[in-house]
Amino acid sequence: MTDDQVTPTDEAPEFRVIGDPGPDAEPQDQVEEQVHASATQYGTGRPVVCLMGEFSAGKSTLSNLLINTSSLPVNVTATQLPPVWMSKGDETPYRVDLDGREHEIDLDRLEDVSVHDTSHIRVFHDAELLDKCDLVDMPGISDPNMDADVWQRIIPHADAVLWCTHATQAWRQSEAAVWSMLPKELYPHSYLLLTRMDKILSDRDRVRVIKRVAKETNGLFKDLFPISLTQALASANDPEGFEASGAGPLTSELDALIESIAEYKEATAAAEEEARRPVEPVAPTRIRPKKLAAREGVRTRPQPGSLEAGTLRL
Repeated sequence: MTDDQVTPTDEAPEFRVIGDPGPDAEPQDQVEEQVHASATQYGTGRPVVCLMGEFSAGKSTLSNLLINTSSLPVNVTATQLPPVWMSKGDETPYRVDLDGREHEIDLDRLEDVSVHDTSHIRVFHDAELLDKCDLVDMPGISDPNMDADVWQRIIPHADAVLWCTHATQAWRQSEAAVWSMLPKELYPHSYLLLTRMDKILSDRDRVRVIKRVAKETNGLFKDLFPISLTQALASANDPEGFEASGAGPLTSELDALIESIAEYKEATAAAEEEARRPVEPVAPTRIRPKKLAAREGVRTRPQPGSLEAGTLRL
């Protein structure tokens, strides 16, 4: 490992290797901007899972596998896209600019969307996974023509990351450098995917790659998943093939991770709401002392002037 790579701490446990193979704006381009005064421009309150990695590492294929459809139209070939944020629903897609304003877009003309004035694109699908979380397909980190701010502005909203690295050249120095820039809080909730494992034909070479990457990234991810995404897509109706591709273990573990994140966020939100609730002052109540009743059989003190008090003076 090089000096700019993150080195795991001694306390970090080894992970398991699972599986084997506002105001209205001016019109622009004759299209009226639609501005929503919504608090959901950065999600729905559900866990947010970001798909990251270098260009052509399999992020878009992974998103298609997870939501069981293509996240964008098949004729979209633009490579310099801002992050694509996927949520449950059937709303009209739009883009969110750097000021948080939302503008309607045509998915067939995504090449017109500039990464320089767009935070992210919002699209909606009727996918089962999106009932549980939002997915964000990030641009490739290796594109020299794309500023890191394009993906860095979304990271604060991420609860987990699925990082895709090409198995034939897995965990490059550039990947390790970018991962070291991410919040350390994401490490225990993120998975590293060794994609295109089908390109490594020898079992011996597969084991060698898995062991090397597991050693170099120890403590930086929750788990490591060797996977062939193309094989998984082709095995959608073949349970055995789907499991053999590595997608079976991944989807099972991901469901459990999303559930645990959702429970934590719900508990945190409830605690914050309770902390914001004003404390009502309690008026003091005056308590009157109770009269003590004389106990039976107990002599009371003689009163002055009584016979018991002594000799009566005349």
